[in-house]
Amino acid sequence: MNNKSKNIFGNGLGQLTIPIIAIAILVIFNLIRDPSFFSIELTHNNEGNSVLAGNLITIINGASELAILAMGMTLVTAACGGQDISVGAAAAIAGSAFVKILKSGDSISAGTVIIALLFACIVAMIFGAFNGTLVAVFKIQPMIATLILYTCGRSIAYWINGGATPTVTSPILDAIGKFIPGIPVPTPVIIVIIVGVIFKLVFRLTSLELFTQSVGINGNAARLNGINSTFVKLLSFIILGICVAIAGCIGVSRLGLINHETLLIDIEMDTILAVAIGGNNLGGGKFKVGGSIIGAYVIQMLTITLYAMKVSSTDVKAYKAVVIILLVVIGSPVVKEKFGKMMNKLRSRRAKVTVKGAERS
Repeated sequence: MNNKSKNIFGNGLGQLTIPIIAIAILVIFNLIRDPSFFSIELTHNNEGNSVLAGNLITIINGASELAILAMGMTLVTAACGGQDISVGAAAAIAGSAFVKILKSGDSISAGTVIIALLFACIVAMIFGAFNGTLVAVFKIQPMIATLILYTCGRSIAYWINGGATPTVTSPILDAIGKFIPGIPVPTPVIIVIIVGVIFKLVFRLTSLELFTQSVGINGNAARLNGINSTFVKLLSFIILGICVAIAGCIGVSRLGLINHETLLIDIEMDTILAVAIGGNNLGGGKFKVGGSIIGAYVIQMLTITLYAMKVSSTDVKAYKAVVIILLVVIGSPVVKEKFGKMMNKLRSRRAKVTVKGAERS
C-alpha cells in the first residue's frame, strides 16, 4: 500500500471515514423516508422556558451519556487493548454516591451539588483504579478484570442508599439534566462539548495522547523509551472513572431519582460499539476520541430512526446489531486493506491510460 492510501485509511480524517459515512447514510435515509425528520422547532417546556425540540435534538441529547463514556473508553481501549464492561454498573455506583450526598442535607444548594459531584467522581475514580490495577499491575485481560465490577457493581449501588430509590428534586438538578433557563439547548449537550474540549486541551498540553498510543502499540518498546506503561494504563481507567461519574450524575439529574437497576442499563456494549464505529482499533494503539463521539451519535440516530419506523423496543436491539455488524466489518483492517489495494489498482490503470493518451498525442 503506497503512502497516499495509507493517508486515506491510516489516521486523521481517514479514521473518521466510516463514522462519517454512517452518519451520512442515516441522514439520507431519514430525509427520504421523512423529509421532516430533522426539523427543529422552538417550543416551551413545563417550566415555561423556550427550548429546542425535534428528533435531531433528541438524538444529540440522548447520546450525551454515551458520548462521554465513549471518550473515556477510547483511552482504555487504546492503552490496554481491551474494554471496560463495567461502565454502566460503575455509573450506578457513582449516581448512588451522588444522591447520597444530595440527601444528606435539608435542601439541595449549588454547593451541595458540587460536593456531591466531586464525591461521585472520587468514588468512580477509586473503582476505576481498582479495575486499572487488575489490568496494569496484575496483567489481567481488561474484559475479564472488569467483569468483577460488572457483576457486583449494581449491588454496591443498591447498598449505598440502603436499597431505596430516593428521589431528588431541585431546580439545579433540572438545569443539569434538562435545560438551563434561558438556554434552549439541552444541558447534557453542553456538558459533552465541555468534556470534549477538556480532552482536547489535555492532549494538546500534555503528552498523554502520545504515551497512550505508544503503550497500546507496543508496551515493551514504550517502557524502553522511558514511558511508565503501568501508570498510563492505570491513568486511562481513572480518567474513564471521571467520565463514568459525569454520565451517572447526568442520568440521575434527568430522572430526578436513582434506580440502581435501570440507570444506564446495557450502555456498556453501546460504548464499546461507539469506539469501534469511530474507527478505533479495539486491539489498542492509535485512536481518535472524535471518532468515538461520532460513533455514539451514529448509535443514537440509529435507535431513534428505528423507533420512528415503529419498530418495537424488543426488536430494536436485533436491528441495531445487524447494522452495527455491517459498519464494524466495513471498518475492519481487512476490508480497509482490500479497498486500499483496489484503489491502488484503479490509480495505476488511470496512470497507464494517461500515459498512453500522452504518447498518442
